[in-house]
Amino acid sequence: MADARFEDADEGPLWLGAADGEDLKVLASLVQDAVFPITDMTFARSRREFAILLNRFRWEDRAAAEAAGRPYERVRAMLLVRDVQAVRSQGIDRSDRDTILSLLDITFEPGVDGTGRLILTLAGDGAIALEVETLDVALRDVTRPYTAPSRKMPDHGA
Repeated sequence: MADARFEDADEGPLWLGAADGEDLKVLASLVQDAVFPITDMTFARSRREFAILLNRFRWEDRAAAEAAGRPYERVRAMLLVRDVQAVRSQGIDRSDRDTILSLLDITFEPGVDGTGRLILTLAGDGAIALEVETLDVALRDVTRPYTAPSRKMPDHGA
């Protein structure tokens, strides 16, 4: 069954931006179940940028992979948030450099004057809250797709 969100998906590397809530919903659906080592996220305070290098499941390719009978794919991607004023986390042991985090969702809570809070919800009750001046998020694939090590689609249980 085809996924209508990705019918017009380009076969080239993904490169999306989100400047409003609707764009963010699309971007969040693409990074759902992405995994990354805790060491692959950084806050560049002087540039006001928060970045994560993550391994995302290629949700936009799922239907085509099933139709062709080929394995599911993942790809390395950069999630970049601009105009970040502050970063706070909860439920994350940042002292354990071997920690692997799993991104479940990204939501935006608008504040006053166009400011707001971008929430990255992680598996295991963890979260990262970014206080932002404006909603400015980009997602860009930075490698070629590769076969998902499990050869399976992420599964949240029935």
